[in-house]
Amino acid sequence: MEVAKTRTRGLRATYPRVVPGASGRVLVVDDNKVIRQLIKVNLELEGFEVVTANDGAECLDVVHRVCPDAITLDVVMPRLDGFGAAAQLRADPRTRHVPVAIVSACTQHEVEAAIAAGVDAFLAKPFEPAELVRVVRRRLVERKDRRERKGAPAGRGV
Repeated sequence: MEVAKTRTRGLRATYPRVVPGASGRVLVVDDNKVIRQLIKVNLELEGFEVVTANDGAECLDVVHRVCPDAITLDVVMPRLDGFGAAAQLRADPRTRHVPVAIVSACTQHEVEAAIAAGVDAFLAKPFEPAELVRVVRRRLVERKDRRERKGAPAGRGV
């Protein structure tokens, strides 16, 4: 598990749109509209197609329709928190191999809970946008490489 600590300088559900030449599709889940938009814009600037959800429950509702290559989750959200969403994603055979990164304020308890939920990376808020992109890109590449070596379908075939 990767834990990144960075600082940053100082969002309504959207559904997939085809982005020619996109590096991959990322589902961004955060109840804070500003944070959702910040993550979305930074990933789109780096060539990712981004779909957003307002909380863990909405994430689980849309994940099979949008078939993301990676998911970022906040921890504290209404209806279903990030740990609960991550645990359900890991329990589902269709999503258990999708890389999941928690993007949240970092406490030791949260890092331990993220590990227990099967999360691949933890990015502490506030974060540097470049660090977010690095974590997502690295996780996508590592996961796709591992799946291809094992003969599993890569990308949206999850």
